[in-house]
Amino acid sequence: MNSASGTTEANTLNQAARRRLLAIKGEPLFYSDWVRVVFIHYEVEREALQNDLPYPLDLHQGKAYVSLVAFSMRRLRPRLGGRLAAWLLAPIATHEFLNVRTYVRHQDEPGIYFLAEWLSNPLSVHLGPGTFGLPYRFGDLRYRHHHEHGELLGSVISCKMCLAYSAVIRANISFHLCADGSLEEFLMERYTAYTRRASQWRFFRIWHPPWPQTSIEVAMQNTSLLTTNWPWFKGAELVGANYSPGLTDVWMGRPHRLTKRRQATPC
Repeated sequence: MNSASGTTEANTLNQAARRRLLAIKGEPLFYSDWVRVVFIHYEVEREALQNDLPYPLDLHQGKAYVSLVAFSMRRLRPRLGGRLAAWLLAPIATHEFLNVRTYVRHQDEPGIYFLAEWLSNPLSVHLGPGTFGLPYRFGDLRYRHHHEHGELLGSVISCKMCLAYSAVIRANISFHLCADGSLEEFLMERYTAYTRRASQWRFFRIWHPPWPQTSIEVAMQNTSLLTTNWPWFKGAELVGANYSPGLTDVWMGRPHRLTKRRQATPC
């Protein structure tokens, strides 16, 4: 990878995202830390995937992708309100996530769409759908993402279905930004999320520095959580994985309604 080139491109995407977020008064709404993040990427049959989406797919070289993102959220807190506001939010401030997301586009803005999100905090599970339109589900999430010791393990169990994975990472590994125009950049540098719940179509934006990351080789021990929920996942091809130590002070925007939406069209 050309580090200087990658940094230039990543910063271009990053600064454009920052401008979009701050263009709306009152943003951001929250800050949080997203730490010890495993990304697992699959190529999937695009027509089958599009049939499950309300937004048009965003393709990379004509191919459709779904990513699993396993991480820990820490210190969710409001931008305003100081220590008291942070204290009030403490019951939902820290927990594990598993996001199953794909890549969509609304008008000219690329983003992500969550097929499902599993959380380890039952209170958050009840709050997310009504506020942001997010497809939260409760699960038993257990992560051992200890890159300092060369260990990456994770499992998610929900309704007797399971996702389990493992990977090996060198303890002294260095992290870098995604290369210009790479598949990794397409999959990881995303700053807008689109949602739909019933008749409500919404979006929210985030901002953070570009992901420091490295490629990893991951082994999937169990994927019944995926194949049971989405039968087309049985034909999905594992195409890569990445690990990031994470980011602090991620900006999280408030949800906004989409008054003009573009319906999904056949690929």
